[in-house]
Amino acid sequence: MKQKTNVLNKLGSFLFDNKVMIAFAIICLAAIVLSGSPMTFIVDGVFTRITRNTFTVLALIIPVVAGLGLNFGIVIGAIAAQIAVFTVVYFGFEGFSGILLTVLIATPLAVLFGYLVGKLFNRMKGAEMIAGLILGYFADGLYQLLFLVVIGGIIPVNNPTLIISGGVGVKNTIDLTGNLKYAIDSVRMVDIVTVFFYAVLAITVIKGILHLAKKYKLNRGDLTLFVVSALIFGISYIPAVERFLSTDRLVLLDAFTAVLIVLAIFQIFKIIKSIGDKEPASALKKPILLLVFYGALFGLTFIPAIEEVMLFVKLPVLPFLLIAGLAWFNQKILSTRLGQNMRTVGQSLSVASASGINADQTRVLAMIISTVLASWGQIIFLQNIGTFSTYGAHTQIAQFAIAALLVGGASVQKATNKQAIIGVILFHTLFIVAPQAGKELFNNAQIGEYFRVFVSYGVIALSLAMHAWKKFRKDSPDGTGEIAALSGVTAKEPADGG
Repeated sequence: MKQKTNVLNKLGSFLFDNKVMIAFAIICLAAIVLSGSPMTFIVDGVFTRITRNTFTVLALIIPVVAGLGLNFGIVIGAIAAQIAVFTVVYFGFEGFSGILLTVLIATPLAVLFGYLVGKLFNRMKGAEMIAGLILGYFADGLYQLLFLVVIGGIIPVNNPTLIISGGVGVKNTIDLTGNLKYAIDSVRMVDIVTVFFYAVLAITVIKGILHLAKKYKLNRGDLTLFVVSALIFGISYIPAVERFLSTDRLVLLDAFTAVLIVLAIFQIFKIIKSIGDKEPASALKKPILLLVFYGALFGLTFIPAIEEVMLFVKLPVLPFLLIAGLAWFNQKILSTRLGQNMRTVGQSLSVASASGINADQTRVLAMIISTVLASWGQIIFLQNIGTFSTYGAHTQIAQFAIAALLVGGASVQKATNKQAIIGVILFHTLFIVAPQAGKELFNNAQIGEYFRVFVSYGVIALSLAMHAWKKFRKDSPDGTGEIAALSGVTAKEPADGG
C-alpha cells in the first residue's frame, strides 16, 4: 500500500511539474489530427526547424542557471550576427569560409554587447527580464539607425543589390543565395571527419609535448579519442564509405540507426565493465533493459508508415553536430567551478557572496556566453533560411526561443538541455500544423496563425505570472511553507533552487 502511494505521489509530482509540456503535447496531437497533413511533411518540417532554432534555445540555459531569468536580451546577440552577415555579404565572401569570417566578426561584437548587458543587469537585480525586453527594443532602434541612416548616409557604400536605390540605407531583404545560403548545412560528412581527425591529431600532439615537458599527463581518454578518430578517418578511405560520406545530408533512418548502435555499444561496455568488476547482478538490470528498449525502437522502423517517414527526411549533418556540441558544452561548463558558481549565484546572491564568489562577475560571464551563443545561433538560422530580412530577422527571436524553452517544461529558475530540445519539437510542431488545422476547422488558415502566435506569447505570460506568484508566496510571512510544498522541497530549502 505504501509503495502504491509513493508511485501515485511520484506520478502526481511528474504531472504537476510537466503540466505545460503535457498540455502542449495534447494540443499538438489534436492539431496534427485536425490538420490532416501527411506525416512526411510534418516530420520533415519539424527537423528543419530543429536545425534552425535549437542552437538559439540552448543559448538561454546558462543565464537561467545563473539567476538572470529568461534572457530576452539574446536579440542583441542576433543583432551582432546580422551586422556580421551584412559585412561578409557586402564584401563578397561566400561558402564556409564566409561563415567562418562571419563568426569572427560577430563574436567580438557579441562579447562586447554581452559585457555591457551583464553590467546593466547587475544594476537591475531582480528586474533582468523586463530590462532585457526593453533593452532589446532600444538595441533594435540603434540597429535600424545604423542600417537605415548610417550605412550610405555616413559610411559610403556602393552595392545596388544591397542598398536602397537612393544610396542611403540597406534593402529590406537580402538574398543569401550564392554566398552564405546553406553554407553550414551543405558541409559534407567526409570533410567533417577529416577536420575532426586533424583537430584531434593537433590536440594530441600538443598534449604529448606538454607530457614530455611534465606539464600535462596523457591519460587513457586522450589516447582512446585519437585512436577512434584515426580509425574513422582511415575507414573513410574505403570507396563505399567514402561515397556514403561524400554527401551533406543523412537519411533520418540511417542517423537513427547509427545513434541506436552507439548507445547499444555504450551499454554493452557498461555490462562488460560491471561483470569485470564483479558488481552485483542488480547493476546489470538497467543496461540490459536499455538494450531491450533500443532493440524495440529499432524494430519500430520496420513498420511501413514509420519507415516511409524516416526514409523521406534528410538531415544536414553539421548543424546537428553543432547542436550536440552546445548541449555537451552546457552540461560540461555547469560541472566546472564556474558552473557551480553560476548555480550558487542563481540560487542565492547572499549565499554566493558569503562563499567568496564574485556574483557580479559571474553574472556578466553568463551573459557574455549567452550573447555569443545567440549570435552563432542566428548565423545558423539565417544561412538555413537563405534570405536575410534586414529589419525583421531578429525581432521575435527572443519571444519564440523563450516560448520553446518554457513549452519544454523549463521555468524562470530552471532549464535543461532536454527541456530545450523537447520544447523546440513541440513548439515548432504546432507552428507547422496550426495554419492547416485552422483551415480545416474554420476554413481560414489565418486563425491557426493567430492561435500559434497567441500560444507563443501566452506561455511566456503564464510562466512570468507563475514566477511572480511563487516569489510573492515565498516572500510573504505565511507563504513559505506552502510554496515550498508546491515546489517539492522542504521549508528550509530555497523554493526556487536549481
